Amino acid sequence: MPLREWSGVVQILAVVASTALSLTAGLRPAQGQQGAAVLFQDVRILDGRSDTLSASSNVLVRDNKIEKISPAAITADAAQTVVIDGGGRVLMPGLIDMHWHAMMARLTPAAALGDVGYNNIVAADEAADTLMRGFTTIRDLGGPAFGLKRAIDDGLVAGPRIYPSGAVITVTSGHGDFRQLSDLPRTIGGLLSRMELIGGSMVADSPDEVRVRVREQLMQGASQIKLTAGGGVASPFSPLDVSTFTEAELRTAVEAAENWGTYVATHAYTPVAIQRSIAAGVKCIEHGHLMDEATAKLMAEKGIWLSTQPFFDDEDASPLPPGSEERAKQLQVIAGTDTVYALAKKYRLKTAFGTDILFSQKLARRQGAQLAKLTRWYSAAEVLKMATAVNAELLALSGLRNPYPGKLGVVEEGALADLLLVDGNPIDNIKLIEDPARTFSSS
Repeated sequence: MPLREWSGVVQILAVVASTALSLTAGLRPAQGQQGAAVLFQDVRILDGRSDTLSASSNVLVRDNKIEKISPAAITADAAQTVVIDGGGRVLMPGLIDMHWHAMMARLTPAAALGDVGYNNIVAADEAADTLMRGFTTIRDLGGPAFGLKRAIDDGLVAGPRIYPSGAVITVTSGHGDFRQLSDLPRTIGGLLSRMELIGGSMVADSPDEVRVRVREQLMQGASQIKLTAGGGVASPFSPLDVSTFTEAELRTAVEAAENWGTYVATHAYTPVAIQRSIAAGVKCIEHGHLMDEATAKLMAEKGIWLSTQPFFDDEDASPLPPGSEERAKQLQVIAGTDTVYALAKKYRLKTAFGTDILFSQKLARRQGAQLAKLTRWYSAAEVLKMATAVNAELLALSGLRNPYPGKLGVVEEGALADLLLVDGNPIDNIKLIEDPARTFSSS
């Protein structure tokens, strides 16, 4: 049937046939109904790996996986199959954001420490919006997202697949420590702060404390672990130049994660924070905007992932007050954006895309636009590969802690069917992903 003839509940977005992502009764198999299928007819496939589109093809999805791709007609049981006439549109993998904070994308820092019940509802609403922007998977790099992930996986709310880190593990006065001076001194082994009680971040000031906090996140279902190896923008007592964890503390986190078959990613801007992380066995560096050439070269030699973000000055949507110390730190990081991407390209670093949007619904709505900004350094085809197949390679580092076994980020037989049907060719016009309400919908 033509797209405009889909039922009203189906027309919102062609993200289909995934247990976590199916949004409508029209496309999601009824509970207990096996063999239900979706057949896309006459689509051009952007498979996540290639620079070009396929010829007109047909794609059969069954039980949340891509069962068959063929240029020839595919026969399917009419009673069990929803048929979608693609009309020559582009079928591509769902987008992946490798640095997202599902519980804090909208909320202000103060609100994030407030009413947990309300905050969960806000996060669920934002999760639906995230999915509607075409981001079918996110790696959550800090926050109490375990409950939201479970609700999405159980089909209670709409949202992307979530690879959760759980609480950010930090040090006293580190990035993620939102306590005030009046909260000091901290009693080792004493009462937890509000941010720790809600699972936003955990303070650990010794290898033993780090080990406990890492294991607690793994116990709750973390697919990877996040530590803050250096200072950050939004935290009030965390200068950018400061290095936080010692190498021994970082190594303890790596050991604990590797015992569970997964890895550690560290928030790190500066050469010292990055190089100390690498020496401790960290597999992925988040940000890196203040790195130097020697550090980039080291990352290339060691095969370390760089998960970075195209930070630009979205002053109208910045949640940080003009003239504040936090705003000044933000501008310092933004000034390093060109440098980090230039070094990533020069040394051919394994580079993943994420947004790291915090505390601003207005910025969250620009998630796709953030991805499109990468065309300042990469071709549109390279950008789309990064946000699909390449990002999925980093997700796979979680090993057996991967909450969604199967191939993501590609359109190929046997892959998980997280799919977008796009009205236009995003290789020719990357800005299509900036307007998902128009380009991903049936209207």
